[in-house]
Amino acid sequence: MIYIVEDDENIREMEGYALKNSGYEVRGFSCGSELEAALDELLPRLILLDIMLPGEDGLALLQKLRKNERTARIPIMMVTAKTTELDKVRGLDMGADDYLAKPFGIMELVSRVKALLRRVIDVNDSHDSDILEYSGIRMEHSSRRVTAAGSDIELTYKEYELLKFLLLNVNTVVSRDRILSEVWGYEYEGESRTVDMHIKTLRRKLGDAGSLIKTVRSVGYKMGE
Repeated sequence: MIYIVEDDENIREMEGYALKNSGYEVRGFSCGSELEAALDELLPRLILLDIMLPGEDGLALLQKLRKNERTARIPIMMVTAKTTELDKVRGLDMGADDYLAKPFGIMELVSRVKALLRRVIDVNDSHDSDILEYSGIRMEHSSRRVTAAGSDIELTYKEYELLKFLLLNVNTVVSRDRILSEVWGYEYEGESRTVDMHIKTLRRKLGDAGSLIKTVRSVGYKMGE
């Protein structure tokens, strides 16, 4: 099941028609209150979320969904007319998994939905345990709790996803482009300061364990000794 939150009925029906033709079950909503009522009944595989909605806007809804343990891990794609780089970075840093700017092609929408669902399945299947551990760093997926040397570490949604990706690729050099694709879920056109900024903050929050994140000059980063 895919939920579409879009106040423009024509766009909502177009998105729903395209996804239904691709084999997905779809439910559409015009505002956040309708979405929240539906979430009490059934959690979807993915949510398409507009930013400019009546009442509570999409970014506020995104924050609420990421703070709620029941909905924190649902993939969310922002589909919005807000198209500046700042808008994209803000949405992605707040927890969106992908960002599609209006106007868009139906084929691109369906392709991105398939890619996002495939990526989520791949990450979930890549580690059977609820717990990831490496050299004093511990992540518990069910509670989204992170500790380093036994101390709790408070991470934002994207910091958590970045750390998880690095732990799933211990001792493997990963490029900035791959990090952007796997963690932020979009093709980033421009400088890689988004990744660098999050790595810097993550190192600081991890304390001594932050030194485990190595910079590989001209390539990217590696978690390991």
